[in-house]
Amino acid sequence: MRVASTQYHTTMNTALQNASYRLEHVMQQMASGNRIMVPSDDPVTSVRLARLNREEAALDQYKENIGALRSRLQQNEALLDGSVSDILQARDLLVWANDGGNTTEDVGAMANSLAALRDSLFYSSNSVDQEGRFLFSGTATATKTITLDPAAASGARYTATGNADAQKVVVGNGVTQTANSTLQEMAPLLNLLDRTIDTLRTPGVKVNDPAVQAVLVATLDGLDTGLNSINTKIATLGGAQNTLQTLEDNHGNVSLSNRQAALTLGQLDYGDAAVKLNGYTTAVQATQKAYAKVSALSLFDMI
Repeated sequence: MRVASTQYHTTMNTALQNASYRLEHVMQQMASGNRIMVPSDDPVTSVRLARLNREEAALDQYKENIGALRSRLQQNEALLDGSVSDILQARDLLVWANDGGNTTEDVGAMANSLAALRDSLFYSSNSVDQEGRFLFSGTATATKTITLDPAAASGARYTATGNADAQKVVVGNGVTQTANSTLQEMAPLLNLLDRTIDTLRTPGVKVNDPAVQAVLVATLDGLDTGLNSINTKIATLGGAQNTLQTLEDNHGNVSLSNRQAALTLGQLDYGDAAVKLNGYTTAVQATQKAYAKVSALSLFDMI
């Protein structure tokens, strides 16, 4: 049977291209260490690897969320710790002021110290993050937690203007964690302190006066209530941070397992690849030699 030159050259070129592609493919596998370069190499395993990659991407996002959330919770805890310190100092001053032996000058000086503590609690309640969002205003992060109206009557100058809604952050598959604390209860406490300060600053004030005693007792009760509330929030923040640490450890373990599975599924067997590389190299060389040899033949050689 006679084979046309064009058909022969086409056949040989196709054979060379196929052999060269297989050779190049093996060399790419050996260079990358991956067995699967394109999905068609192993469709089933490619799907499994894609699922592992998606899960790994989700775990990375969860861990990023946990890192950012932990930082915020620590910031909230530090601010609340400062408020606890201020409340304890205010309580000590009120216990001292409640001593009937204090003079008008004594309680006036205490009122000045209480005013500084009141202002400190007010500013702490309106703390903002690096982006200017109020930390303790619930979901109303653009609104002050506590608003001051200097023109209002004593005992009614402070108003809670944020809300008590929780901000939720996704930290796992179907798992969310509250990212904020709220300080709605700080407004009535500040009003109690404000009223007490004005009472103690009244000229000729007598601590033993029943009306003054009622103000001091009400403020002490308010401080105790506020202190218990904030301590509960601090405990909640500590528990949340422990939970986040556990979740982060779990995510790390799952991530390690996923990477090991992906390595097992996609890792190249260099021994098998070396055998294929040698076989494809030999095939290419043989095809090139045969092509060159046959191409040099002529019908005139047979005459």
